[in-house]
Amino acid sequence: MSENMSEIGADSRDRITGEDRRRIGGRFGAGRIVRKSWKPLLIAVAIFALLYYPIGMALVHDIDDDLDFNTAPEALSEGQSHAVQTVVRLIEREIDENAWTPNDPWFYPSAGLDNMPNYQLGIVSALSRFGVELLDEIGRVRGSSGADPDLQNAAGRLKISGEKWTWDPAVSIWPQTAAESEYRSAVQSLRLYNDRLANGNAVFDRRADNLQVVIERVANDLGSASQAIDDHVREHAGGWWFDYQVDDEFYRIKGKAYAYYLVMRDLGRDFDGLIAERNLTRPWNELIGSMRYLAGLDPLVVLNGSPDGLIFPNHLATQGFYLLRVRTKLKEVSNILLK
Repeated sequence: MSENMSEIGADSRDRITGEDRRRIGGRFGAGRIVRKSWKPLLIAVAIFALLYYPIGMALVHDIDDDLDFNTAPEALSEGQSHAVQTVVRLIEREIDENAWTPNDPWFYPSAGLDNMPNYQLGIVSALSRFGVELLDEIGRVRGSSGADPDLQNAAGRLKISGEKWTWDPAVSIWPQTAAESEYRSAVQSLRLYNDRLANGNAVFDRRADNLQVVIERVANDLGSASQAIDDHVREHAGGWWFDYQVDDEFYRIKGKAYAYYLVMRDLGRDFDGLIAERNLTRPWNELIGSMRYLAGLDPLVVLNGSPDGLIFPNHLATQGFYLLRVRTKLKEVSNILLK
C-alpha cells in the first residue's frame, strides 16, 4: 500500500510539474513570439528611415532655371506690366508648382536639401528688391504721389523671410503665418495692381529716370553678391577643393541672377518705347544676353578650388566674373539713360 501511495504522490508531482512547465513555457513562448513580431516592424521602420529622406529629397529637388520661362502665357491688356506679371508667375511657380522648401521642418524629406532652398531664397531676394522699386519709383508719379496700397502690401510681404514656418517657439508659442502665405498675399496684391493698370486706376510711370534708378539698384544688389563671392573665395578656396558651403552661396546668387534676368527681360518690354527712343536696343540686348548667361551657369558639382588651380575649378570665381560683366553692362545702360 505504501508503494501505491508513493506512486500516486509521484504522479501528482509529475502532473503539477508538467502543468507548471506548460504554464511557464507558455509565458516565455509568448515573449518569444512578441519579440519575433517586433523584429519585422523594426526592420521596416529602419528601411523607411533610410529611404525616406534620400528618395523624398530626390523627388522634391528642382533647380528650375528655365531661361525661356513664359511669364505671361496669356496676352496682357494694354497698360499692364510684363515685369509685374513676371514677379507674379515666378512666385506662383516656386510656391505652388515646385514647392517652397526653405522653411520645411525636419520631418519633411526636403528639409535635407540645401541647393534648392538657397536658390529659392535668392529668387525672392531679387523680387523683394524689385518690389521696393515698384513702390518707390515706378508705381507713383515722380515720387510725390502717395504710395500705391497694393504695391505697399506686396513689397512688405516679399520682405518676409523665406524661412518663416507656421510655428517657431523662438519667436512665439502661437502659430504664425508661413512665408508661403505671405508671398501668396503679395501675388494677390500685384494682380490687383496690374488689373488696375488696365483700367487706368494705377500708375506705372515709364520714364527714363525711373528705369535708370531700377538699373542702379539692381547693379548695387549684384555688387553685394559679388562681395559675398570675393569673401568666400578668399577665406575658403584652395585649401581643400570640396567645400560644403560653396554650393549654398553659388545657388543663392544663381537664384537672384535668374530672377533679375527674367524681370529685366520683361521690364524691357514695358519700356520698349523708351529703349528705342534712346537708341538703347543694342546695349539692352547685350545686357539681357549677359544676364541670361549668368543665370544659366549650372555645374554638375560646385567646386571651390584655387582660382589659379590647374585641375579643380572655382565655380564661385567663374560666377563672379560673369556677375561683374553684368554689372558693367548695367552701368553702361544707366549712363546712356542719364544723358
